[in-house]
Amino acid sequence: MDLRICVPLGALLEGSLAAIAAVGLPVEPLRDAGRRLIVEVPGGPTYITTRPTDVPTYVESGAADIGIVGRDVLLEREPDVYELADLGFGGCTMSWCTPAGDDPTALAIERFGVVRVATKYVRCAERFFEGTGRKAEIVKVNGSVELAPLVGLADGIVDLVATGRTLRENGLVEREVLFESTARLIANRVSHKLRADVLDGLVRAFEAGGA
Repeated sequence: MDLRICVPLGALLEGSLAAIAAVGLPVEPLRDAGRRLIVEVPGGPTYITTRPTDVPTYVESGAADIGIVGRDVLLEREPDVYELADLGFGGCTMSWCTPAGDDPTALAIERFGVVRVATKYVRCAERFFEGTGRKAEIVKVNGSVELAPLVGLADGIVDLVATGRTLRENGLVEREVLFESTARLIANRVSHKLRADVLDGLVRAFEAGGA
């Protein structure tokens, strides 16, 4: 199968490998890749591994035909790709979180007319607060976003929440859910047009869990 598949490293990797294996594609060469970022399987697909936020870039550009990426990345990056299927793993929520105790959101709006939000997901945060009629001052943070409200940089954070353990350990709580996120299968638009039969068959296999 002459197919280039972009696979995310990190939290979605194991789920991605399980989903790919379930549709009958070989993944052992990918597990044994070591530090190689491209793994070519004789008679099979070529795997391209990269960090999750870069998957849409490779797929959109045509460097990969299809890829697996979280819905959170798609909503933040808004790439020009086809979203083919919800793969159902990697479930988490994008949430507005603040320090435990009284919710500071309304008080910040009342006193200053704006709530300060620290996040890596600038577009998602902007759309959310605009949609609720609240003005937000967005502070982009690339590292440990939980630190921002603890040192007074922001009133709260917009970030992905899976188990909630990191929030609890830093005295933060979820206040509002922006959206739920799971892993999605995406495709390059040209690849989908030229190889519709192959990709549509693969989508059916993914949706059936390899059955």
